[in-house]
Amino acid sequence: MELPLAYINEMKALLGVEYEDYLASFEEVRLYGLRANTLKISPAELAEKGEFSLSPVPWCESGFYYAEGERPAKHPYYHAGLYYLQEPSAMTPGAMIPIEEGDFVLDICAAPGGKTTQLAARLNGTGLLISNDISAGRAKALLKNVEISGITNAIVMSEPPKKLAERFGGFFDKILIDAPCSGEGMFRKEPDMVKSWNEELLTFCREQQADILEHCASMLKTGGMILYSTCTFAKMENEDSIQTFLDNHPEFTLVPLEKNWGFAPGCEPLTECVRLY
Repeated sequence: MELPLAYINEMKALLGVEYEDYLASFEEVRLYGLRANTLKISPAELAEKGEFSLSPVPWCESGFYYAEGERPAKHPYYHAGLYYLQEPSAMTPGAMIPIEEGDFVLDICAAPGGKTTQLAARLNGTGLLISNDISAGRAKALLKNVEISGITNAIVMSEPPKKLAERFGGFFDKILIDAPCSGEGMFRKEPDMVKSWNEELLTFCREQQADILEHCASMLKTGGMILYSTCTFAKMENEDSIQTFLDNHPEFTLVPLEKNWGFAPGCEPLTECVRLY
């Protein structure tokens, strides 16, 4: 894969001696995942059916790896909403945010619905889930996945963060921001994304992330929690975005993840969970 020179230089600075291992990862076998929809079936029941070669994803109790060559998207169970096809890494934010039954939850960048369906399963029909995506077209796919999954306590919306903040001040117990980003973590899966990568894209994404974080801050209850995640490696879109937010909001503080699962600690002493006290 031909990576942009500016990106190569950034990754060399970020990874240091691990850079060659990163390059080698492009040649490794891709891992595929699905997540049991516990509103309809337990992970154990899904595994016992023996339809696919499943092995557990360590950081997601309802997540499984399945073997390359299997086609779970063609199976009737998929169309019945018994499971959702999701990259194992993408299961992380929805598994880590400490959702409790009865919570009011916002998934603000929700389409196509992987994390929304995960959050809804953890709410188990209680509380309220607002699933929003600013793109009306993508929100249609989100709505379809909400319906297939049998979710009854969700409202699907397509509004900019500013408009949501005007109506939901101090409303949510938990907010998940799976922020729009430059998508560097998707390069192997979608090589065409490499062509759109440039410094201007990073700056644009950073501005969007700051806007979303700012409006989400006003929608969080005292004692609530925001979890911020991206699918990119860029420090300016991760640690720097979080640090800038914390600098502007001293009422927020970082909260360590309850379990690390061996994840890299990041470039700064930051986690991705932010709590308002």
